[in-house]
Amino acid sequence: MILPDLNPNPEEPARSEENFPEEPILPEGFTPIGGHVPLPRARRRRAQRMLVLPGADERAALLDNLARRAVPSFEFFLFAFLCGAILSAAYLLNAPALLLVGILLAPLLTPWVGMTLAAVTGSWRFFFLTLGGLLVAGGLVFLTGALAGLASRLWNNLPFYYARTHAQLWWPDLLVVALGAALLAISFVRSEQKPILASVMLAYGLFLPVSAAGIGLGIGREISGVPLWPNGALVFLVHLSLATLVGGIVLVGLRFKPMKASGYLLPVLLGLLSLVALAILTGLVTFIRDGISSTRHIASTPTLALLPSNTATRLQTSTVTPTSLPSATLMPTSTLQPSPAYAIINAISGGGANLRTQPGSGVVITVLGNGFIVQVQPEISNVGTMIWVRVRAFDNLEGWVLQSVLTATALTPTPVPTITPTP
Repeated sequence: MILPDLNPNPEEPARSEENFPEEPILPEGFTPIGGHVPLPRARRRRAQRMLVLPGADERAALLDNLARRAVPSFEFFLFAFLCGAILSAAYLLNAPALLLVGILLAPLLTPWVGMTLAAVTGSWRFFFLTLGGLLVAGGLVFLTGALAGLASRLWNNLPFYYARTHAQLWWPDLLVVALGAALLAISFVRSEQKPILASVMLAYGLFLPVSAAGIGLGIGREISGVPLWPNGALVFLVHLSLATLVGGIVLVGLRFKPMKASGYLLPVLLGLLSLVALAILTGLVTFIRDGISSTRHIASTPTLALLPSNTATRLQTSTVTPTSLPSATLMPTSTLQPSPAYAIINAISGGGANLRTQPGSGVVITVLGNGFIVQVQPEISNVGTMIWVRVRAFDNLEGWVLQSVLTATALTPTPVPTITPTP
C-alpha cells in the first residue's frame, strides 16, 4: 500500500509541530536599551546575591523591589501600637517576660532599611517617607508609655526597675543595636525572606527606651534619681544614629551608591549628623574637653608655683618686722600650748584618794589628801563601772585616781604639797 504524499510542494521540507522558532541566545548580562523592564524573580535573587550589580536596569529593578518592601503598611503601625502597649504593661508590672513578648510583637523594621537605603542612594523623597513612618511607629510606642505613666499615679512608689535600666546608655545595648543593624541591612538586601531576628535586635534598642521615656513623661518625676524623660528619648536618638551609621556603611560595602553626583549630599549630611549625635549624647565631647582642660591645668601648675615663690621672698624682706613677729607670738599661746587643767581631791570618805600605778588594781603610789591640787592628764580608762583618770602630782609624780574624787578648779598647785604617807 502506497501512502499519499502529504507535502504538496516537494521542494519545501515538511513542517512538524516540534519545529517552532527558536528564542535568540542573548549574551550574559544583556539588558534592553530603554525604560525600566521588570525582571523575573530568579534574576532578582541572582542580582541580590552579587556584590556588583550586572547593569543599570537590573539595579533599578532591585532598588524598586527593595523600596516596595520597605514602605510602611497599616500592619506596621498596628503592631507598633501593640508592642508599645505590652512594653508599658511590662514596665508597670516590672515583668521581664512581658518585655520579651512586647519585643517579639514589634513590627518588622523594614522602614528603617528603606530610610538607610534612601540615604545611601540619595533619594530625598523616599528618605522622608520611610523616616516619617519610623517616627510614627516610635510615637505610638511613646504614646502608650505616656498613658501608662499617667495610670501609674494611682499607685505610689512603683519601682520601675526595668524602665530605669533602659533609660540609660549601656555598652551591651550599643553592641546589640550595631549588630542588629548590620544583619538587618544585609538580610533585607540579599534575601526576600523576612529578617525577623535582626529586626528584633534593632527593635530592642529603639522601642524599649522610647517606651521608658513615655513612662517618665506620664509620671512627671524622677525614679530613684533617674529622669526617665528625657533620658529615654536621648538613648533612642543615640541608638538610631548608631544603627543608621552602621547600616549605611554596610550598604556602601554592598556597592549601593547615588545615581547622580548631587545625590551624595544626603548620605554625607546624614553621616555627619549621626557622628555628631553620637559624640555629644554619649559624652565623648565632654570626656575630651575634660581631658584637655586637665592637661592644661597640669602643664600650667609649675609656672604658677614658681612665680609666687619669687614674689613672696621680696614681700617678706620688706614686711618681716611689722607682720611676722606678732603672728609668731600669738600662735604658740593659742594653739600649740593649751593651758593645763587642774582639779582638787575631794573624796567623800577616807579623807583622800589613792594614787595608783594602773587604773583599778594598780599598786598604790601614795595617798593624796582632800584639798590637794593635781594636774589632769588626757588619758581616761574604764574599769568595770569605774572611770579612772591619769593625774600629775608633785615632782612630776603621775598615777591614776578615780574620777569621782576630782573636782575641777581654777587654782594652781602649791609648791610644797601635803603628803600623807602610805601605811
